[in-house]
Amino acid sequence: MTEYRPASELQTCYHCGLPIAPGTQFFVTINGVPRAMCCAGCEAVASAIVAGGLGDYYRHRDALPEARREAMPAELKDLGLFDHAEFQKGFVREIGEHEREADLILEGITCAACVWLNEQHLARQPGVTAVQVNYATRRARVRWDPAQTKLSAVLAAIAAIGYRAHPYDARKSEQLAVKERRTALWRLLVAGLGMMQVMMYAYPVYIARDGDMTPDVLFLMRWASLALTLPVVLYSAAPFFQHAWRDIKLRRLGMDVPVALGVGAAFLASLWATLVGGGEVYFDSVTMFVFFLLCGRFLEMVARQRAVRGAEELGRVVPTFAARFTNWPASQTEDVPVMSLAAGDVLRIRPGEAIPADGKVLEGQSEADESWLTGESRAVPKTVGDHVACGSINGSGPLVVRAEHVGEETRIASIRRLMERASAERPRIVEQADAFAARFVLVLIVLAAGAGLYWWVVEPARAIWIFASVLVVSCPCALSLATPVALTVATDALARVGLLVTRGHAIETLARADLFAFDKTGTLTQGRLALSDIRQAPGQTNALALASALEQASEHLIGRALVCANGARPAFEVSALRSVAGRGVEGAIAGERLRVGNRSFVEELAGPAPDWLDAGGGLTTVYLGGQHGWRGQFTFDDAIRPDAAALISGLRRDGATPAVLSGDAPDAVRGVAAQLEIQDAHGGLLPEDKHEAVRRWQADGRTVAMVGDGINDAPVLAQAHVSVAIGSGTELARTQADLILLGEALRPLLVGRHLAKRTLGVIRQNLAWSFAYNVLAIPAAMLGWVTPWMAGIGMSASSLLVVLNALRLRQTRDHY
Repeated sequence: MTEYRPASELQTCYHCGLPIAPGTQFFVTINGVPRAMCCAGCEAVASAIVAGGLGDYYRHRDALPEARREAMPAELKDLGLFDHAEFQKGFVREIGEHEREADLILEGITCAACVWLNEQHLARQPGVTAVQVNYATRRARVRWDPAQTKLSAVLAAIAAIGYRAHPYDARKSEQLAVKERRTALWRLLVAGLGMMQVMMYAYPVYIARDGDMTPDVLFLMRWASLALTLPVVLYSAAPFFQHAWRDIKLRRLGMDVPVALGVGAAFLASLWATLVGGGEVYFDSVTMFVFFLLCGRFLEMVARQRAVRGAEELGRVVPTFAARFTNWPASQTEDVPVMSLAAGDVLRIRPGEAIPADGKVLEGQSEADESWLTGESRAVPKTVGDHVACGSINGSGPLVVRAEHVGEETRIASIRRLMERASAERPRIVEQADAFAARFVLVLIVLAAGAGLYWWVVEPARAIWIFASVLVVSCPCALSLATPVALTVATDALARVGLLVTRGHAIETLARADLFAFDKTGTLTQGRLALSDIRQAPGQTNALALASALEQASEHLIGRALVCANGARPAFEVSALRSVAGRGVEGAIAGERLRVGNRSFVEELAGPAPDWLDAGGGLTTVYLGGQHGWRGQFTFDDAIRPDAAALISGLRRDGATPAVLSGDAPDAVRGVAAQLEIQDAHGGLLPEDKHEAVRRWQADGRTVAMVGDGINDAPVLAQAHVSVAIGSGTELARTQADLILLGEALRPLLVGRHLAKRTLGVIRQNLAWSFAYNVLAIPAAMLGWVTPWMAGIGMSASSLLVVLNALRLRQTRDHY
């Protein structure tokens, strides 16, 4: 039961600070204490703050609001908006009937422990089904059940542990990055100025001989150093103490705990020595350590932001507004937000503008820069009937485009989601490094305490700074950064050359793969099948029209080629249509069941093959037949990709074995394999046959990479250790794959293979350096050979070296 007290005794409102009228009886219990409010509005707002889990707002606020309209903290205002369906349109997706997913930016992430803390804390919230936080990008992907919780409750849970979350937006992300850099730079400048000034007072003390400096001058020097060190400790080093205190409250040992202990111990010992007028002071060491550590973290932050900028730029290529025709073909247009576009809208694209949606050109002739998609810098000509991609830059001519896919349905949005999936997943090697770093912090604190106690007995004057040096010189951050930073940089570099990473393990596995299995049609060949020959049964005149009708809805390259070859001729009405993966299509036309597909599939329905059929001559061949016999045979030409031979020879030089697994006719498969000098080639395979072939290779100890493009390839792509899909392939193949070739070229796969191997090398270098540094530095500090300022330089340099070494991966090399 809340105990009410006369408001007149309290004078001012605890929430907004305004005077309380006599006789007012509004109260809210905050942090266990009844607090008086001036009005019902403040009472309601304060109650909402407490109920939303934001009671710490009152504990941490620096000052009362200046006006009543500002009495509600910005955090609470934002949280209320997040639950509105209209507000959620831009960043919340429906995963199923009972699940929603949002991408958020987290402020306050400073180390791997922060990632762990947020993931563990959110995972325990009622209704939260999944959460992944990426350290390099500061992005969180959260899934929840809207029947059990609200997004505002998720954000309140994040705020309750000292972090802030915003809906992901590429421009907002850049603003936060600028703010982060500016704040870090100010803290660095204050620490630098404090360090220089403190050293001016410390230097005379170091060089003075006995009797050169009177006690009064020494007393003045110490107090001046204390006054100059206070801003460094209270402002520049504040994040270390804040994050350490948060970790301790949550019973976690983060990377900032040893730093805070070292700085705090050295400063408190110096403060006590100054107050009592005896003992050693370490103000110079404290300021130097804080400065060098902040310097290292600032450079590390800049390098990290540079490393992830490629992925973030993908979200910024889409324009904010688009020129939409109000009544096409009338010339009147209106500027509308891109988010409000719908499929079917007709848009005007001026020269030099970014294209706001995937669509088809209705009018005009120009060229488009699609380098974000393919990694190819040459512009692609565009004319009436051509498709354009959202985010591409229009060239010299105006275009009129009909939007076909907008917003989250565009190809760039799909690519961005796949990249986010890859960055959110934590590979096994990252989890192992994080687990080791967490244990390392505990061992470090025990070693520092043991060294401090030993020196307190042996030589008390050195105990404090040796304790601080041991805590400071170690570098658990470098251990945690060694792997994720290298993978992030490599992911960005691969995307720039046209190879998109969609799974966290893909880079590691691609580097280790020793057998590359390829589909034939559309992978090793260009997939632009051209009908070169038609053989029809005696008396049959419409075999092509029948086959085209059966393949009308097919995504397969052969099906599309048949439809294209048939042109605009009238199609037959088809019923009972079904597709049999890896074999063909069956349907009923005019009461007769017909099949188009491989020879054995048609033979099951049409009976033994007649003599007039041709062997196909090593070309791609499909057949048409029905209940009343065989109807026709279709032969296709399909040129081998220009860079396929170079890819195969490059993989062979790199120690990998190439192979072909195809559902195409065995003769056609052997013909392509012979041209590419591939010894292990298998044709006429069903999807389950491909799956079984990969499984056998894996049982023999091979690490298998599968490259394919079609629906038939989806099962085998899922079975392989690492899978690569051709970007022009089917949606199912792309979603199953670990990597996607965005353009038509195969060259990025070989570049990616070499870059993946370099990435593993960089990770090994980073881990070896971090381990060797700590093995040498910690014993040296325990022996008293390392001062705190030297420790600060060592720790900062160690983390920075890891990041800079990873940045070397941005320099991709051509291996042809």
